[in-house]
Amino acid sequence: MIRWRKGEVVRIRREWPGAVELDVAVPEGECRALAYPPLVGRPEPGDEVLLNTTALAMGLGTGGYAMVVAVPNRLPQDPQGPGHLVKARYTPLQATVAGADEQGSPYHEVLREADSLDDMPVVVADLHSALAPILAGLYEAAPGTRVAYVMQDGGALPAWFSMSVARLRESGWLAGVVTAGQAFGGDLEAVTVHTALLAARHVLEADVAIVAQGPGNLGSGTRWGFSGVQAGEAVNAAGVLRGRPVAALRVSEGDLRERHHGVSHHSLTAFGRVALCPADVPVPDLPGEFGARVRDQAELLAVRHRLVPVPVDGLHEALRAAPVRLSTMGRGLEEDLAYFLASAAAGRFAASLLV
Repeated sequence: MIRWRKGEVVRIRREWPGAVELDVAVPEGECRALAYPPLVGRPEPGDEVLLNTTALAMGLGTGGYAMVVAVPNRLPQDPQGPGHLVKARYTPLQATVAGADEQGSPYHEVLREADSLDDMPVVVADLHSALAPILAGLYEAAPGTRVAYVMQDGGALPAWFSMSVARLRESGWLAGVVTAGQAFGGDLEAVTVHTALLAARHVLEADVAIVAQGPGNLGSGTRWGFSGVQAGEAVNAAGVLRGRPVAALRVSEGDLRERHHGVSHHSLTAFGRVALCPADVPVPDLPGEFGARVRDQAELLAVRHRLVPVPVDGLHEALRAAPVRLSTMGRGLEEDLAYFLASAAAGRFAASLLV
């Protein structure tokens, strides 16, 4: 349930499109808080704020913020303009947005009968942290490619939460963001992953789409109880819409948990059991015993999918040149290089499909 606090804004720490990070004084002391101005207005020092401190109390790494629920003494203006897609439905912060696919949208006519991705490569990943390294591998092989990010709703719902997405947009590495399902805050909003992919292709005119959940993967340590199951469903959506699904393996040498060491059970379950449409599975050509382990584990996916060996030479340098700091589960580039190389290999392979 929700842990509530009243607080007073002490200072603004930093901000990026759609989000403001604050220091807020609460009865227990000062805490770090995050506000989304499109939802609650922009808090200023001295403002009283209502906070949801649940994630902070739980010590969540990705979501370790108190969230500003309201600035009660200075409410924002009522929203103006069209839009009847309701996101975060039937929660206290449900918000209405204009969907790319809804009636009244300037893109409705384009999307109403759209039914094909025209062989567009669609790279599907389990974790949000794979987005930047996939782009690094893609641009190393095919600079100038137009890429859209489709954000599923398995993790954070507001796209504004992701500082990496904001920086990738500013650097020109992303042509746009489409938020699907209950996720919101993208350049375009869509009802489903299917219409999000069609919007990426036919509205944003993307050459490649990358699909992954927002920050904050949820896992329970069980075979089926993790939000990345959606990755398999995204492969199906890309296949049904006549795209080229590319399944990016989640690989780790730094994660000591057996179920995630080598090829994660998340990839083996999502791509091996949930994904019913065939996909290309780039297998990074990693050295030594660990590389052999990854190749052996990936063979379990060969029943339905096509395994494609991908060399990783030059990808370390490409990853170092990324415009954002690379991190996954608290581990940086050098702490879990295999993870980032596997993601970059998926991007490198997707680039080869553009020829």
